[in-house]
Amino acid sequence: MRLDVVTIFPEYLEPLRHALLGKAIEQGILHVGVHNLRSWTHDVHQAVDDSPYGGGPGMVMKPEVWGPALDDVAAGSGPVAESTDLTSSTPHRRTPTALKGDATRAPAGVDTEQRGVENSTPEDARPLLIVPTPAGRPFTQEMAERWSKEEHVVFACGRYEGIDQRVVEDASKTYRVEEISIGDYVLIGGEVAVLVMAEAMVRLIPGVLGNQASHQEDSFQDGLLEGPCYTKPREWRGLEVPPVLLSGNHKKVDRWRRDQSLLRTAQRRPDLIEAARQAGDISSRDHQALDAGASPES
Repeated sequence: MRLDVVTIFPEYLEPLRHALLGKAIEQGILHVGVHNLRSWTHDVHQAVDDSPYGGGPGMVMKPEVWGPALDDVAAGSGPVAESTDLTSSTPHRRTPTALKGDATRAPAGVDTEQRGVENSTPEDARPLLIVPTPAGRPFTQEMAERWSKEEHVVFACGRYEGIDQRVVEDASKTYRVEEISIGDYVLIGGEVAVLVMAEAMVRLIPGVLGNQASHQEDSFQDGLLEGPCYTKPREWRGLEVPPVLLSGNHKKVDRWRRDQSLLRTAQRRPDLIEAARQAGDISSRDHQALDAGASPES
């Protein structure tokens, strides 16, 4: 996958070089370009915003800066062609294979032989442009799953009162555009939202997680919240691991985990339980757990 981010604060995206995302860069699974929007300005002050038409507080990001920036990101031209991709924060851990293309821009898409999976290209081959905004559709695990199959994803980080809406309208000629919110609150800028969505998406790309089955029990993967988890020691500060997890009976363990997932979801996100009921995903045994409750010892 190729991931490009356009922002006025490139340093904000430093976390993309760390942990699992950095490892994905090392392995050549992920190629990341971070681009300073001010590279597309032509005035001495490198202004990227102006006062809003119609009056009101704040400033709006200018279309004559964003338009050429997004054009170049899609085409790999202009300042984008002259840039280098992010490298991992841990170069000493890179493999010889990963070292080959560090200083050059990798093409959009992924070496499918390296990933060992069939490349899934949407019918519409335009890149995906994601615009973080409080006015967007709520971000979901389903979106992360869908985006993880993309070849080229671009994030446009707005600031101030946002980006001139004509930029989004014009970009739809070149991109498949999605305006997305990560929650019912307002951030200073889109960079934090990009880090959230990028991590949720990239971890689902085959080869990124050490165990490909790891994400299958994640919260929201089956529409429910994940239940509690435990590790050694068996007893800690007077609190013991539920005995069923030590029983060796995998069928009972699976049932206990399902029950705990149902109960936690009912307590914290009853809307998800109702959605699962409407979809027919709650069995009669699930209803018993919800009606009677399940003790951590059961």
